[in-house]
Amino acid sequence: MQGWAPVPLNETGREQARTAGAWLAEEYDIDRVVSSDLLRTEQTTELLLEAIGDRPVSYDPALRERNLGVYQGLSYSDVEDRFPTFGLSETAYRAIDAVPEGGESFQAVERRVTERFEELSTVDAETVLLVTHGGPLCILLGHAKGDELTDALCSHHPDNCSATEFHVDDGVRIHRECVTGWEPEVSR
Repeated sequence: MQGWAPVPLNETGREQARTAGAWLAEEYDIDRVVSSDLLRTEQTTELLLEAIGDRPVSYDPALRERNLGVYQGLSYSDVEDRFPTFGLSETAYRAIDAVPEGGESFQAVERRVTERFEELSTVDAETVLLVTHGGPLCILLGHAKGDELTDALCSHHPDNCSATEFHVDDGVRIHRECVTGWEPEVSR
């Protein structure tokens, strides 16, 4: 369970980021990048920029994954077995207001992520690449679909380095959801 831990990308993560960058460079003319400020997303952003070219970048703590507090660094199975309220299962997703010691609830993550997304969505005619984590992406997908937080967390399972395209005009809609760059799927 990584949470806010300063975990670097491994070789698989670096390769996924390079592949995603090449795909993004072919698909989009990106104006700027806003990334979570955690180490693994900073490294992902650097690899994406190698393919998409130099763009203005800002690193934003509002796009971080959930702070897991004392459970950061434990294995998934350890947390699921011993502390299921703070794991990555339906049990945890139903406990959206539970706060791990030293961490934050899913509700707190939802507030900070959606508030920042709404702020970023007010800029006209700009293609912004957000580099974030699975939890925030699930929250944003649910936000765009009008899902309750628990449903959003239970029903979305994005792959690492997948891309989701949001269009913001008269509201937020999802154009493409969790595209891996090599197996495109379109949803509207």
